[in-house]
Amino acid sequence: MIFILLPIVGLIISNAYEKHMLASLKNELSAYSYSILAIIEVENNSLLMPEQLLETQFNVSQSGLYAVLTSSSATMQENTAHQLPTSSEKLWSSQSLLSPWPAENFQQPHLGESAFYQAQIAAQPHFVYSLSVSYGSEQQPLPMTLHIIKQQNDLTQMMAEFHHQLMLGLAGLMLVLLLIQYLWSLWTLKPLKTLKTELSDVEQGKSERLMGTYPTELHQVTEQLNLLLNAEQKQRQRYRNALSDLAHSLKTPLAVMQTQATLSPLTQEQLNIINTIIEYQLRKAQSAGQSSWYLGTAVAPIANKLIKSLEKIYRDKSLLFVVNITDECNFKGDEADLLEILGNLLDNACKAAKQEVQLEISHSTKNMMIIIEDDGAGIAPNLREEILQRGTRADTYQHGHGIGLAIVRDLVNSYQGSILIESSARLKGAKFTLNFPL
Repeated sequence: MIFILLPIVGLIISNAYEKHMLASLKNELSAYSYSILAIIEVENNSLLMPEQLLETQFNVSQSGLYAVLTSSSATMQENTAHQLPTSSEKLWSSQSLLSPWPAENFQQPHLGESAFYQAQIAAQPHFVYSLSVSYGSEQQPLPMTLHIIKQQNDLTQMMAEFHHQLMLGLAGLMLVLLLIQYLWSLWTLKPLKTLKTELSDVEQGKSERLMGTYPTELHQVTEQLNLLLNAEQKQRQRYRNALSDLAHSLKTPLAVMQTQATLSPLTQEQLNIINTIIEYQLRKAQSAGQSSWYLGTAVAPIANKLIKSLEKIYRDKSLLFVVNITDECNFKGDEADLLEILGNLLDNACKAAKQEVQLEISHSTKNMMIIIEDDGAGIAPNLREEILQRGTRADTYQHGHGIGLAIVRDLVNSYQGSILIESSARLKGAKFTLNFPL
């Protein structure tokens, strides 16, 4: 609107100023004409004019202000019945006019009327005010037309200066208005920027709720968001507490039953299966998954903590851990889920590795990628799908029930992620690639 309205306002002001200047010039030339008409004398049908006029510009040659008296056949034919000349002729001119100008350049208005117009005289633009009058008696009238001529140079220069000042003023006003509008926009949109920053902090796990003070238009929205966040966190905590209580209540009777010496091998095997199923289902159910609201989790502290623990657990193997984690990498999910995923995969890599385990975590604007490699024997292509099923093992380890990778699969699926099992090109062992959309 600023770029449209201000030029329109400038055009209106410019046109109004030009019309005002033309009207002032017309009045000025009209005043000159009456001052000259007041000193005209006619004797015996002859025109008598003084040598010097009151206005000094008429007395200075080429001053830009001129006066000319002409007789016109058209004027005389319309206003008298006497025999008249067939063409107009110059009767008198002011001393400021040196070179003769043809009378045909001037208009001849009717007797008692005037005309204000522009004319090209000597290849220069001029303003002309023409007034037709008649002197003498009714028997011997002397009709004539007085022409007051003024060069356009002064007016053109004044208009150019005015346009220049107007353009500078409007440009300055435009810049001031744009600056005011920019500052006003910053001030009015500041709550939205604050809200965006706080939402980003909630997603990255830096905050648990919106803490800012917002105007009336956003107050209800932020309050509802805080209620939603609180309800989500409390519901998740109650759910996990209930599952934990259920785990304790089920495992205690199973532990008592397993201590009975009279149990047959078949019964003992079934109890172990029941214990495995309970552990798997509870760990699967405790996953936060892709909830509507979640706190982001910093990846580097959890990964480094896991690596230190694994170094102690597998210190007899003297494994080399190569860790490469992108700065400010965040997992858009629950911390316990990330710990479960990394813990299972790194533990399996340490069991299979001979000398080296590599962990690489990177992120972009669209996804986060976790790559875990080892220099072990690797996983046969025909077993890569089977080991993700519950109870299937591809190793000969003495501990575990074969549910770790199944839990990882379920957790990754709950976050709409994917798992790819390949052979490591550098370490020649297994390579697990996890991709999580952000």
